[in-house]
Amino acid sequence: MKVGTHACTVVENRWVNARYKYLRLACPLPLARHTVAGQFFQLACPVTDTEAPFLRRPMSVYGIGPEEDRIEFLYHVKGVGTRALERLKPGGSLTIVGPLGAGFSFSSDWKRVLLVARGVGLATMAPLVPLAARAGVAITALLSARAPADLMREEFLRGAPADLHAVFDSDGGSAVERVEPLLGRILERERPDMVYTCGSNRLLALLQNILGSTAGEVALEQQMACAMGVCLSCVRLFNEDGTKVFHRVCCEGPVFPIAAVAGEVQFG
Repeated sequence: MKVGTHACTVVENRWVNARYKYLRLACPLPLARHTVAGQFFQLACPVTDTEAPFLRRPMSVYGIGPEEDRIEFLYHVKGVGTRALERLKPGGSLTIVGPLGAGFSFSSDWKRVLLVARGVGLATMAPLVPLAARAGVAITALLSARAPADLMREEFLRGAPADLHAVFDSDGGSAVERVEPLLGRILERERPDMVYTCGSNRLLALLQNILGSTAGEVALEQQMACAMGVCLSCVRLFNEDGTKVFHRVCCEGPVFPIAAVAGEVQFG
């Protein structure tokens, strides 16, 4: 489906916990049907009496359906744009641009997938859970959060069966030196066909070190202005066939092979 501008209606916009809100939109057909896990939209955050966001905000798709006209987002309320989004009421309007970017790879022939998420990365990978469940592909999930209250387990799995492992900052369990042996045991025991990650550069670096020949993909979080590949604000460095190359996260990504990510681009 071609990228377009879509006028949507707010169906729900409610708090999930003290930091995150769930936004559900009714969108023109057939937008939801042509949106895949890992893609994102640019949301035109409303101007309010106290907030005046200028640029659209890129936001990964959290859920698609089950109705053909429904798209969902899960967002952290922390800045001008998301504070403006937070005030939307059911029945209100919101303009979104998309679907944008390349999504995750998936095959119904796989036996098992491993999802490694932290923070808002959970929302980006959440559409993979029902996709795998419907295909009969087993799910293992390693979720990292500040504390148990921030985990959002139910919001991630939404009733799908999964082998879940949780680690937290509050007890030191999310430290790399403690996560590494846990991931090593999971990979050795379960041999997933694909590993997905998003939300933590530390977890990305760890997976690059221990995956070996196991296939893996990462949805990169990057500052974006236009999200159309024009402004070049989201350029990052990658390894391809032994050569360093630049890619725009908004266009060539945001999903890339884990092994290909080389690092941030520093300007100035």
